[in-house]
Amino acid sequence: MSQTLFHLAFPVTDIAQTKAYYVNGLGCIPGRENHHALILNLYGHQLVAHVTKEPLTLQKTIYPRHFGLIFTQERDWQDLLKRAQQQQLLFREETKNRFVGSPLEHRTFFLEDPFYNFMEFKYYRHPEAIFGSYEHTQIGDRT
Repeated sequence: MSQTLFHLAFPVTDIAQTKAYYVNGLGCIPGRENHHALILNLYGHQLVAHVTKEPLTLQKTIYPRHFGLIFTQERDWQDLLKRAQQQQLLFREETKNRFVGSPLEHRTFFLEDPFYNFMEFKYYRHPEAIFGSYEHTQIGDRT
């Protein structure tokens, strides 16, 4: 395997509910599973849901903690958006366009899973803005 893959572990309280949300809702491919953890394939990246007995709490805003994907094809972003809407997943923030008319322009939406994990899904109109465009200082919605 020559491609580098991203891995993220995150807390959940119930494997069956996790599977329903991430597999049926988001379309992840399930991997190994036991009563303590579930491996998920999210567009070729590894998510691992680990059961915790610690209380999970809702962040007040999307910052500082969330995770997600940046799509390189707008159509793929639109397909996931449509799936999330059809599956009636909870939108923490509805779809919006950020920095319209600038080199940083991108489309985004946030989902919230049953365990208060926030996910952001983006598509940049100008791919160089993903890591570049250093002359700009805008990041997210904070000023």
